[in-house]
Amino acid sequence: MVPELGPSLGRLVAPPPPPAGTPSSWIALDDIRLTLVTQLFELAGDARRWAAEGDRELALATLNRQAWETVWQRAVDAVAARAATAISERMLAAAREARIAKRRARALPLDAAEIRDLARRLVAGNTTLAPALAALDRAAHPTRTEHASPAAVTEWQESLLAVARRTESAWLSLEEALGREWQDWGAEIEELRRWRRPLWPLAAIAAGVLGIAGYFGLVLGGYLPVPGVLRTVVEAIWARWN
Repeated sequence: MVPELGPSLGRLVAPPPPPAGTPSSWIALDDIRLTLVTQLFELAGDARRWAAEGDRELALATLNRQAWETVWQRAVDAVAARAATAISERMLAAAREARIAKRRARALPLDAAEIRDLARRLVAGNTTLAPALAALDRAAHPTRTEHASPAAVTEWQESLLAVARRTESAWLSLEEALGREWQDWGAEIEELRRWRRPLWPLAAIAAGVLGIAGYFGLVLGGYLPVPGVLRTVVEAIWARWN
């Protein structure tokens, strides 16, 4: 009853080798991709076992929309978490290079809300997986009884394979979105690396010191009246000077 998913998962199962000279991705995804494929194969294997035991309802539930979405979202979250770690590490490295204060640098790593936003952006460009999963659930209803027509079973099988193909497309779309994310974050990291402390506090302090020194020099030289609070000090300096 449950068809083989491998051929429909396509490049998720067997990605083609990248062309010569292609730079490597900024984070590794092969282990997450293989975990996704393995979990989908395990779902299909469990569904076949339940179907073989005569529990068609449980076989259909094992590969329903919720189960598929859970496995897919787990993979998306893993990619987002790994990307966030890489982004945070490079932002901290740029902060060290720019000599940014540790207090400010501690606020640079992505927090949980930013990681969730990143995960949503990674899948925002894919609009075909959710409709395919909805179609799979609709196709499952007429096949729940043992008296389901062959046409209904065939439609469910085709819907399942369509979901597998849409999952391949969703993964490729995620990889493209990941590349765009790195370009956006890369620009922010470069801006952080170029950051320099503003000069006006240093100039203000220097001007204040010079002003105080000039004023004290004029007082010692007798060009300005001696303030009462400085009279003892000034007269002691004059006594030693003379």
